[in-house]
Amino acid sequence: MNNKEFIAELASRTGYTQDESQRMVKSVIELMGKSFEAGDPVSVSGFGTFEVKKRLERVMVNPSTGQRMLVPPKLVLNFKPAANIKGQVRRGGTENG
Repeated sequence: MNNKEFIAELASRTGYTQDESQRMVKSVIELMGKSFEAGDPVSVSGFGTFEVKKRLERVMVNPSTGQRMLVPPKLVLNFKPAANIKGQVRRGGTENG
């Protein structure tokens, strides 16, 4: 599902127009981004938790040349799905199991 399809489905389910739905989704994403910049996790009930984690500095070896390189530390966005979402994925996406 791409963004356009998502917005259309959201609009049809909520009764809002597609423009209103688009603005709501943009607002949610903007607020989530501000939380990530502050280092705060974002929990979406029934879906999962997004959080910023720090990857430590590490040594990597280029497999073709054997050359060792130092990879600097960096921040990455991590997602931990809720248990019900994990279960749906394991069952192939069916809600009834």
